Amino acid sequence: MTRYLISFNDGAMDHIPTEEMPDVGKAAHAVVQEAVNAGVWVYGAGLERQRASVVATDGLVTDGPYPETKEVIGGFAVVDVATREEALAWAAKIAASCRCAQEVRELLPDPEQDTMLRRAGRIAH
Repeated sequence: MTRYLISFNDGAMDHIPTEEMPDVGKAAHAVVQEAVNAGVWVYGAGLERQRASVVATDGLVTDGPYPETKEVIGGFAVVDVATREEALAWAAKIAASCRCAQEVRELLPDPEQDTMLRRAGRIAH
């Protein structure tokens, strides 16, 4: 299986009227439950708007994101699926429920990290 990051930009949901947000939340949670039931959900969350910090290699902390960044992530999901097509299908469901486009990126495999997590009882496979 391969993990994919499905994300949307901060502000992508700003067009949704406030009174409709509870319906969007219910629809999004329904997709999460479907992904959990399918065994592909790893994790997901919305991100606090513009509360990023940048920590330099010397430990210096500054307000972020990077100044050259035009767009920042507003929320994300990670799914563990067999194919890119399956990841795109989940992204389509998330896009419909959240009413905004989603970006899909394959996460690089890290067998050493997986071994660490398996030893810690954090992942089963």
